[in-house]
Amino acid sequence: MRKIKTAAVLGAGVMGATIAAHLANVGIKCYLLDIVPNSLTPEEEKKGLTLEDPAVRNRLAQNGLKNIMKAKPAAFYSKVNAELVTVGNMEDNFDWLSECDWIVEVVIERLDIKQSLYSRIADVKKEDAIISSNTSGLSINKMVEHLPDEFQENFLGTHFFNPPRYMKLLELIPTEKTKPELLEYMREFSENVLGKGVVFAKDTPNFIANRIGIFGMLTTIKSMIAKDYSIDEIEKITGPALGRPKSASFRTLDLVGLDTFAHVAKNVQDNVQDEKEKETFTVPQFVLDMIEKGWLGQKSKQGFFQKVKKDGKSEILTLDYKTLEYKPKEKVGFPSLEAAKNAKTPGDSIKAVVYAKDRAGEFAWDNIKNVLLYSAKLLPGISDSIVDVDNAMKWGFNWKLGPFETWDAIGLEKSVEKMKSEGEEIPQVVEDLLAKGYKSFYKETEQGREFFDFKSKEYKPVDVSPREINLKKVKKANGVVKSNAGASLIDLGDNVYCLEFHSHSNAIGADILSMINYSVDYVEQNGMGLVVANQGKNFSVGANLMMILMEAQDQYFDEIDLMIRHFQKALMNLKYCEKPVVAAPHAMALGGGCEVVLHSHKATPAAESYLGLVELGVGVIPAGGGTKEMALRASEQAGDKKVDLQPFINKAFETVAMGKVATSAQEAKEMGFIRETDRVVVNTDHVIYQAKQTVLAMDTQGFEPFKPKPIRVVGEAGLAVLRLATYSMKEAGYISEYDQYLANQFGYVLTGGNVPANTLVSEEYLLDLEREVFVKLCAETKTQERMQYMLSKGKPLRN
Repeated sequence: MRKIKTAAVLGAGVMGATIAAHLANVGIKCYLLDIVPNSLTPEEEKKGLTLEDPAVRNRLAQNGLKNIMKAKPAAFYSKVNAELVTVGNMEDNFDWLSECDWIVEVVIERLDIKQSLYSRIADVKKEDAIISSNTSGLSINKMVEHLPDEFQENFLGTHFFNPPRYMKLLELIPTEKTKPELLEYMREFSENVLGKGVVFAKDTPNFIANRIGIFGMLTTIKSMIAKDYSIDEIEKITGPALGRPKSASFRTLDLVGLDTFAHVAKNVQDNVQDEKEKETFTVPQFVLDMIEKGWLGQKSKQGFFQKVKKDGKSEILTLDYKTLEYKPKEKVGFPSLEAAKNAKTPGDSIKAVVYAKDRAGEFAWDNIKNVLLYSAKLLPGISDSIVDVDNAMKWGFNWKLGPFETWDAIGLEKSVEKMKSEGEEIPQVVEDLLAKGYKSFYKETEQGREFFDFKSKEYKPVDVSPREINLKKVKKANGVVKSNAGASLIDLGDNVYCLEFHSHSNAIGADILSMINYSVDYVEQNGMGLVVANQGKNFSVGANLMMILMEAQDQYFDEIDLMIRHFQKALMNLKYCEKPVVAAPHAMALGGGCEVVLHSHKATPAAESYLGLVELGVGVIPAGGGTKEMALRASEQAGDKKVDLQPFINKAFETVAMGKVATSAQEAKEMGFIRETDRVVVNTDHVIYQAKQTVLAMDTQGFEPFKPKPIRVVGEAGLAVLRLATYSMKEAGYISEYDQYLANQFGYVLTGGNVPANTLVSEEYLLDLEREVFVKLCAETKTQERMQYMLSKGKPLRN
């Protein structure tokens, strides 16, 4: 049975190094190798090194590792993962490949170099080792056609998207001889271990996502020139209104890099036969001029946009592509885009814009039409399934809807009729569908979603992983036990229930607290356990700040005290539920959202979870039990009374007082927001499934509810240590006087208040301190200013 425990990445450039980092993230030991340099750097010459020194010979791989150690966004879940990456070179350390279960080639995009490298790999690899190329478009078959069948059977393309940690798409491209069982193994491994969304692509230029995505970008630029639109106009039109990311067209190109964009375009141009398509993939001259000037986008700090300082403030300028000069960003507005803001779904938004008669609508129609026709024309050449094409664009380019989903959204029959009236040739796939009397590429049935299979010319079920639980479908199938405006209790099946938040931003208010209490009571009486999860943009960004500010401004402090009591009571009910409670956070779980996780028996967080107690940023302290839980966990970590508790408290204090947010579930473990024993789920789509399985396992193993236990605190002496630290930071200018005051108030609760060191206190005692300090801080003018600023600006005020 195959199992990937050790891997090697050949090529330590940006892509190779970040692939190695992600393999390390999921616990795979990885060798990172690159070529041996043929000359010394000035720094190496000063040190007296020679070309034979290991430091020189491993320089390229070592630099690759150094670069990803400081990459932003971070390539590693935690920097400790870098210990799993061993650097070397492809001359001295090539025999390391004999240990590897998977070897990933990420060297220069030249076929002859890749072919030569694979010949070398064939001589050292172990039997049945998986070999793959991360090429963005060269022929997978041609790379290994000179090698034995055994090599080709274990070879495929694995095209990651940059950055590999964050981009969901992974295109798998088999050779003509790749073993079907290997392809299936890599699909499961990529989804379940690497956390990827996998699509199967055919061995054609640039595969699926880059082929369509680069086509869309090129036709956008050329239409802009032909119809005399500005870059600012195109950015406004081709962003969220058309179901595309906020980076729209030109910010996306700046992120990708204009040199990369031109390289990928040329690869298609050089490898397709159709002359019209070759012309389409010709990069406009002004873009080539920008590349010549070194205006490559974000990596050169100058591309279609440039950030400059003016009068002490930052300003983003936009390129005038006619003159290649930068000018202030123009304000752009179109009636159709304003109307699209009221759309309930991305599909409704796209439809509203493409059929509009204003300047935005005219461009949007041409833009969407070109992409839809091209995507359909490519079938069956690039893929056997419209589902893979749609997923490739959603996961690789962050589109809300893929091309065929978009076609359904704007109305297939209506749009085709309009295209024909404009003289467009309709691809055979579309004609076949319409000839059958069908009206859409997808349809919903009682059994689930189905898609039009262009080979059989019939609908087939869309494959869904058994590890993927869709709460909308579950509610439809199993029903909702109870619901209010903020939350619902859902039957997940197998006697397990899910508490789903669905308030605005999943902010925690009275309705969610009420549903927490109801869910605990219901599950204790009727269920096996409870999962706390949702599929909103974020798990929860905290308590309802607006409500707290309004009460504070009206000086209704008794009401605030009562609100906090209800919050604390609900989370304590969650903690002491007689049945297992498992939280499944994803994306942001901040403030009150983090406190929900802290009070659950276990957590199955998505790897990309961002947890933190950030209340000091809005002028208060964690008071839903968050401060109490940090004190409790410090006490548990210290354990025996003979062990000094202060270092553990210092760490908790620094984490919360500095407003630190874990940028991965692994960091959340290191910061104490989740337990070491909690299982991290790399594929976000699988977190609810894993939470449910955890509940079932806890029940099978004989779940024992938490029992209250005393908490050891450091008391007044420990608080003095914390106050000295905040005084030093304030004197050094790192924090404001009010920051110092807030940190000291938090420290007062964390250390247990006015008690001697090593006093044992109850949870209720610390909850009372939390609430007392929280209410006191709400009366402070500067706290109210912080709350107001956060609500209006979306970022903390350091007053």
